[in-house]
Amino acid sequence: MTTMQAIDIPHFGGPEVLRLAERPVPQPGAGEVLIKVVASGVNRPDVFQRQGHYAPPPGASDLPGLEVAGEVVDGDFSGSNPFELKRGDAVCALLAGGGYAQYAVAPLGQCLPVPRGMSTLEAASLPENYFTVWSNVFDRGHLGQREEGSKESLLVQGGSSGIGVTAIQLAHALGHPVFATAGNDEKCRACESLGARAINYRTEDFVERVKAWTDGRGADVILDMVAGDYVPRELDALADDGRLVIIATLGGMKSTIDVGMLMRRRLRITGSTLRVRSVAFKSAIAEKLYEHIWPLFADKRLRPVIHDIFPAHDAARAHALMESSAHIGKILLRW
Repeated sequence: MTTMQAIDIPHFGGPEVLRLAERPVPQPGAGEVLIKVVASGVNRPDVFQRQGHYAPPPGASDLPGLEVAGEVVDGDFSGSNPFELKRGDAVCALLAGGGYAQYAVAPLGQCLPVPRGMSTLEAASLPENYFTVWSNVFDRGHLGQREEGSKESLLVQGGSSGIGVTAIQLAHALGHPVFATAGNDEKCRACESLGARAINYRTEDFVERVKAWTDGRGADVILDMVAGDYVPRELDALADDGRLVIIATLGGMKSTIDVGMLMRRRLRITGSTLRVRSVAFKSAIAEKLYEHIWPLFADKRLRPVIHDIFPAHDAARAHALMESSAHIGKILLRW
């Protein structure tokens, strides 16, 4: 087969601009594999790309889509292959773009075997969220790493999103107390079912609730997808030596902070984006996930939380749902 179906963005705009198109099947280069896609994950950066606010990095496909799961059908296996993958294996993969298609190319190091006991379809919900959460909560936020064996607390802003659900599940599975904000009672109940203490940010003050639950100490790490005027409040909600990790700016790009308080309480503010990082960087995260997290899927301590699965040609409806923020967990496209 030389051509495939894909969802492209002919021009920027609302969900309705997404269209089913015919594209050449991509060819894997050195250190890459070709995946016959079973399902593609839908993520907030896909929406931003469709709107014209998040261009693909140089060299990446112009098609949206940062994660897929499917079958390896071709590629170069001559380099580093830590999971001993081969043709015919079921994998999930993190991409820099090109996931909304029947075939996608991924660096071999960014492909992970589908966890034991999980379907390939379900595995499409994993890469973007798990790579992001591990990199930011554990590698940058150092949750639980200040003292050997410590059980530090985590506050997740937007706990019912795909990222939020993953952060709650991971921290809870590893024994850390978790707090999460959400926008209504149904979403709060969903966060609680995953192991978090939930805060309805429309009716409650998250600073007050976190302080009350921690005897005035505050959270050790906060994972923030809002930024803007949330940042000074989040610093108030942090424990001394706490870490604020910002991964999105849904509330605005600018914040005003009390630097004196930052210094006195030894607080840290950090942040990151994943899409533009190197293959080596992402491959290192994949190995950590395989070592520390994949066994938790096998013994059912973790499970994918999927809100809805759309046929790929209904990508516009999937994007409309993403923009509504009415979902709890992941949204997928099935090919």
